[in-house]
Formats: sequence, structure tokens, C-alpha cells
Amino acid sequence: MRSEVGAAAAFWCGGSTGVGREHHVEWTVEEDVAWGGNTRPATSFSPGVDEEEGGRIVFRGRLGLTGDGGATLEVVGTRILFDLADPPPSAAVDGTWVEISVERNSVSLWPFLL
Repeated sequence: MRSEVGAAAAFWCGGSTGVGREHHVEWTVEEDVAWGGNTRPATSFSPGVDEEEGGRIVFRGRLGLTGDGGATLEVVGTRILFDLADPPPSAAVDGTWVEISVERNSVSLWPFLL
């Protein structure tokens, strides 16, 4: 996946005829936000999607706590949904810039039409 904020390899859930073309996608991440574990304050206050060594993808954006055990990460107008691991982060981190590092095999891209 290549975008204006970075590039990373993730599981493509669309048809093979669409590979290599421009798409709008919905992100699915099957890993919880664990504050102090895979989630920490961002070192940069700009959105990003980057691939790290060791097969991890790092998302950088604004964290939104939903109040029902979930969270969203806003990355350039796209909201990625996450569940929160126990213990949940403090309400003070709501709206702050964070980095969430997840296993690449937990990330899927679902193409859709506008």
C-alpha cells in the first residue's frame, strides 16, 4: 500500500484485478491498543503509515477514545477502529498524537467505491 503519508505491505482483501491501481480502502487491524505496549505518544505530529523491521506497521495519528472500550485513530481523514486492551489508557490521551505499532499480519485492506 502506498499513500500520501507512507507505505506498508498489508493483506489485500480485494480482487486480484485491482492490484496496482488506485483505491479507497478501509483498514482492519486485529490487534488491540495497549498503552505503554504497542501504543505510545507520537514523536512527530504528522500522520503516517510506515513499515518497521520485524514485520510491524506503525500508524501515526490522533487517538480518539470512544467510551465503549474502543478507540479510533485518525490518519488523514480516515478513521481506523481499534479495541482497547486492559488497562485502558487515561482519558487524558484522548485527542493526542500517538503511534500504534502492530504486526503486519494483523492488518487488512478492504477496497471500496465512493
